[in-house]
Amino acid sequence: MFLRYEDLKDNPILHMKRLAEFIGVPFSVEEEKEGLIEEILRLCSINNLRELDVNKTGKTGSLLVNKTLFRKGEVGDWVNYLTPEMVERLDKIIKEKMDGFGLTFKTSL
Repeated sequence: MFLRYEDLKDNPILHMKRLAEFIGVPFSVEEEKEGLIEEILRLCSINNLRELDVNKTGKTGSLLVNKTLFRKGEVGDWVNYLTPEMVERLDKIIKEKMDGFGLTFKTSL
């Protein structure tokens, strides 16, 4: 199963259900009615993760400042961080490693 961030952003409930089925623990009708999927999505949202104390003040064990762990959480924001050379190199690596699997990428919604 391939699960792209872009797809999660586009239709989070559908893809959360697909992921749960893929790992063998589908949501029950009761769990869906109780809003469990929405709660999981809220807890895993970039806004919620950004606000966790560990992500504000915790030690990462490296020289990275914690604020660099999260960007905007928007599809296509990579263009603000990767140079054309970096994109070319990543495209080459992805083609070498993933060719034949049918995985494609979207750069915007």
